[in-house]
Amino acid sequence: MPGETSLTTLIRSLSPQLNHGDYVFCCLPDGQVPAGIEIIGSFLEREGLTVILEKSQAQQAGLGWDYVAAWITLNVHSALQAVGLTAAFATALGNAGISCNVIAGYYHDHLFVGRDDAARAMDVLRQLAASGE
Repeated sequence: MPGETSLTTLIRSLSPQLNHGDYVFCCLPDGQVPAGIEIIGSFLEREGLTVILEKSQAQQAGLGWDYVAAWITLNVHSALQAVGLTAAFATALGNAGISCNVIAGYYHDHLFVGRDDAARAMDVLRQLAASGE
C-alpha cells in the first residue's frame, strides 16, 4: 500500500504517539556495535556510526551522549516522496522553541525532541493536526 502524499491529509492524520523511554544518539567511531545492544536507528557518517538507542542501553555499553530525547512517532503512513510534511511539523515545533531531529522510516516519520519538551511537542503536533494546515 503506497504512502500518502497529500499534505493536507498528512497533517490532519499525524496521530503522534509518544514512545516510552529516554533515547540518546551515540557515535561509534569504529562502527562496531557492542554485543547485546538494540539499536532504534543508525546512520553511517565519515566520523563513525551514529546509533540511536535507549539511554539504559547506552549506559550498559558504557557509551557517551550529550542529548537525551523523547521519541515521537507520527502514525500517518507518509510516502517518502511526500512534499512539505517535515517543513510543516518542523516549523510548528520551531515556532514553539522545540528542537527536533527527524528520522524517516519507510512507513512513518520519527521525531526525537528534548526529553523535557516531550509533552509540549505532543501538544504542538496535536494542534497542527487539528488545524489541518
